[in-house]
Amino acid sequence: MVAVLGCGPVLSVPAAGSESGDATSGTTAVDVSASASAGDEVTGVPPSMTTSATTDATTTTNAGSSGEGDDDSVGFIQDPDGGPGQECDVWAQNCPPGEKCMPWANDGGNSWNATRCSPVAVDPGAPGDPCTVVDSGVSGIDDCELAAMCWDVDPRTNIGECVAFCQGNEANPTCEDPCSFCNLTSSGVLILCLPVCDPIAQDCDEGQACYPVGDTFACAPDVGGEQGAVGDPCEFFNVCDPGNFCANAESVPQCEGASGCCAPLCDAAGPDTCDLLLPGTSCVPWFPEGQAPGQCVGSGIVGACLVPE
Repeated sequence: MVAVLGCGPVLSVPAAGSESGDATSGTTAVDVSASASAGDEVTGVPPSMTTSATTDATTTTNAGSSGEGDDDSVGFIQDPDGGPGQECDVWAQNCPPGEKCMPWANDGGNSWNATRCSPVAVDPGAPGDPCTVVDSGVSGIDDCELAAMCWDVDPRTNIGECVAFCQGNEANPTCEDPCSFCNLTSSGVLILCLPVCDPIAQDCDEGQACYPVGDTFACAPDVGGEQGAVGDPCEFFNVCDPGNFCANAESVPQCEGASGCCAPLCDAAGPDTCDLLLPGTSCVPWFPEGQAPGQCVGSGIVGACLVPE
């Protein structure tokens, strides 16, 4: 598989949160800096947005607009049975009756970095239902049911959509929907079942894009605003425009002074147009031969426009 920025030698990984053009709507972004594991950090609000989440602990995370933290946050969260920030276990849902274990930002930032017990609403929403958060998308308080959270929250309205948590455990996570995958981010605090998307067809909803996440692709809000074109610098996977992804700097021509730059995705089964889109690159298959996911990612052979090795 093509390596993504932050998780391997070549490319970058996914996240969410969004500010697309004039419309800002989103809740996450993943830090793809060389110091963080791909998909390890996620931000709850888009660039230029702030959060009013309350704080009751002193932890540090990089609240950079759409993504997770740097070295000071990656690896900070301890096991659920001890350590600062972990009030409960999102897998075990071991809060008192009437409460649920939720990820939140306990430092006042906009990246989920801890867990807390929050009240379950009287008439909670199921996955797929609209939902509302208190204060911000990273407050850890919403009106979704147990083992679900409000995702892709519009920071202007605090409205999003309920998304189910993964089932099982960190070693063997599962999702009920066969075309969803378990996205473990923010040092294991965020465990969401997100739909697989087609990076060639870019079949996500308006305001979102299909980004690489771990060893698959998922829809996430495009939080790049005016940035995100081919060659633009990037720190988070979901700041690049639809059809682009955040690649390691050494894989993109003239990407200097940045952790990575946006590069095009391509169809490795079709004509190689990469040199036209990004001069000096060619279309490299994303997955090793015979290892591409089949039933949910359908069109063409996913590739990335990279500097030839």
